Amino acid sequence: MTPRRIFLLGALVCSFAMAALAHHGWTGYDDQKTLNLSGTIRESSYDNPHATIRLQVQGNNGKIWTAVLAPPFRMQSRGLDKDGIKPGTAATVVGYPSTSNPDELRVERIIIDGKTTELR
Repeated sequence: MTPRRIFLLGALVCSFAMAALAHHGWTGYDDQKTLNLSGTIRESSYDNPHATIRLQVQGNNGKIWTAVLAPPFRMQSRGLDKDGIKPGTAATVVGYPSTSNPDELRVERIIIDGKTTELR
């Protein structure tokens, strides 16, 4: 192998390792407790590794939750693009609470304008 090929192979291996480290697992969420929250999206991000929204829920003094969604490619393939989660949009999310952050959940499904998108 030439030095250039060795370098390229090493760079490829490092990029896969970095991607694996950047993606967190779902072990930090309690899948024995299901939350069903409705409110208004205050902030949204359609970035990798997961899209997120900040959802201000109705009641409970307007508590704001961080809702971790699916990766953008999966959301896009299921028909939910970044304009679908823009701030000001009413949404309902169903998911599992974080075991370490009391204001965060992992979303399994999101309902916007009567359309349900499964994120699993």
